[in-house]
Amino acid sequence: MERTKIWFLENFSILKVLTPEEKRLMHKVTTMKDVPKNQVLYFPEDSSECVFLLKKGKIKISKISKDGREVILAILGPGEVFGELCLTGQTKREEIAEVTDDAVICKVGINDFQKIMGLNANFNLEVTKLIGFKLKKIQNRLENIVFNTSEQRIRNFIKEAVNAFGRQVKGDSEQFVVELGITHEEVAKLTVTSRQTVTTVFRELEKNGIIKYDRKRIYVRNMSAI
Repeated sequence: MERTKIWFLENFSILKVLTPEEKRLMHKVTTMKDVPKNQVLYFPEDSSECVFLLKKGKIKISKISKDGREVILAILGPGEVFGELCLTGQTKREEIAEVTDDAVICKVGINDFQKIMGLNANFNLEVTKLIGFKLKKIQNRLENIVFNTSEQRIRNFIKEAVNAFGRQVKGDSEQFVVELGITHEEVAKLTVTSRQTVTTVFRELEKNGIIKYDRKRIYVRNMSAI
């Protein structure tokens, strides 16, 4: 398990700027565990005391609106960091983090994480850039919701999914497979549309030979047409 944990940490891009000694320290203060599907890691108002690194599986970050509707903020995959807003002074969680595909997660306490940030200026910069990138993505999503039609939001979701999780098919820059295991209902929650609208747009894209979809994957046949 210890050797496996070291290998897991080596494969997070944000940690590559650490020195060997700092990586050993990160290894020492990190706990790793398998987390089954459907387990919630934290709820709103839970204490923000640690940063999570996702090695395997998928995590859904969501909120519940005032009228009781779930709004999905992000679907995270391997190699991503989450819960990092505790580093900005956030004392309580504001979202729900739920495992949607059996996961392997590394957890680092905020004090230990900040200690390593203090030891390495480049790591500090990488973390700052990560937080800025996440905030920018949130801003882009808000602009997407406000300024784009439902169809444009769904098309943008497919583009983002390809960028984040897509696997190119046989070196063809137009064809990608995205294995998200996501339903129409979940796409609707991500794009602030209705399930029926998602179904209609996906059917039209399939009819035109642009995508092929099932619950396990999205096969993009013509990326330029999205």
